[in-house]
Amino acid sequence: MIGVITWMHTFSPAKMWIAGLNALQKPLLHLATQANLELPWSTIDFDFMNLNQAAHGDREYAYIETRLGVPRTTVVGHASTPAVTERIGVWSRAAAGRAAAKNLKVARFGDNMRFVAVTEGDKTEAEVKLGAQINTWGINELVERVDAVADADVDALTDVYLAEYEVAPELLPDGERHQSLRDAAAIEVALRAFLVEGGFQAFTDSFEDLGGLKQLPGLAVQRLMADGYGFGAEGDWKTAILVHLCAVMGAGLPGGSSLMEDYTYHLVPGQELSLGAHMLEVNPALSSKKARLEVHPLGIGGKQDPVRLVFTADAGPAVVVALSDMRDRFRLVANVVDNVDLPEPMPKLPVGHAVWKPRPDFPTAVGAWLQTGGAHHTAMSTQIGVDVVKDFARMVGIELLVIDQDTTLEGFENQIRWNNAYYAMGGR
Repeated sequence: MIGVITWMHTFSPAKMWIAGLNALQKPLLHLATQANLELPWSTIDFDFMNLNQAAHGDREYAYIETRLGVPRTTVVGHASTPAVTERIGVWSRAAAGRAAAKNLKVARFGDNMRFVAVTEGDKTEAEVKLGAQINTWGINELVERVDAVADADVDALTDVYLAEYEVAPELLPDGERHQSLRDAAAIEVALRAFLVEGGFQAFTDSFEDLGGLKQLPGLAVQRLMADGYGFGAEGDWKTAILVHLCAVMGAGLPGGSSLMEDYTYHLVPGQELSLGAHMLEVNPALSSKKARLEVHPLGIGGKQDPVRLVFTADAGPAVVVALSDMRDRFRLVANVVDNVDLPEPMPKLPVGHAVWKPRPDFPTAVGAWLQTGGAHHTAMSTQIGVDVVKDFARMVGIELLVIDQDTTLEGFENQIRWNNAYYAMGGR
């Protein structure tokens, strides 16, 4: 069970709910509804009124929920109404994310990138607040597994690559760089086995700690994200958590959940855009088109040129979410964005990428994000909307700041001040 939905058919004295609500450890939805869609105007009598006083019961029940400080989502309307069922669906996805967080295990290969501030965080508090377990393994534990991968397994996975993607000629079986593709396959086989055997749903690595790996994992990471695993580059376990949870909350919907990073801007007045990418690790599920397998130099890590999938994310609505440790609390920041088609081709950019317009507009969105201290790594989801993120934040008790079509800088800065005062007074 991932959550509880309650509704009042008629009046129920709320003191009878105290023990149950105090014991409840699952997300709660209060559905303010009733059995009948319409009132039977011509036959209504007081027997009907006594047996169908949901409106009366809802107020009594909501009082005790509020008196006890029970976090919940309230949905109002008849259960047959599409808007109501859709809203319950949003809540259900958030509840699935909360359940996934409670059982999440994150494997860190190495530590955070040296000298970087925002990828740091309190792993113990993350387990207290979210339930996620974050622990570290030496990269050479993975290397030993890579070295032990059987040629037959590499052959089989390489055949999958050749069937599923467009492949650069140099990576084909008769190409001069085909061994690079086989090395990438060995990494995927070993990494996937490590995650499955350990029960991990998310992981990190760092280009500063690659041990005996021949190349920085790129293709393997991309394919694992496409299968729902969370990933954070440079040791960023907080983003790894978000990528996995967004995948869980978006399960069954078109699109994907991916590590993302605002890399550079298009600043032509009135046409501002963000170009997002990462060194290698963007989820190909963001695109409905067949990705292309390529190999290119990478100026960091000191290893062989890594193999990666290159593509452009589909145009359409998306949300980017970041998790930052603010010392006294975790802070989620979410920006509603619209991915757009490339204004011009980018034949020389050798990574998966997305281009988007942030809502409500570029100056407001970027200015508001910077005011929050939001992280530079994000989870981009093209599957869920910000309402799912809102419900999730309420369920786990984490601060959330949303930048959307209604955001103004003045109002947003005031919200940050009010939140700071709330948490300074002991708010949870």
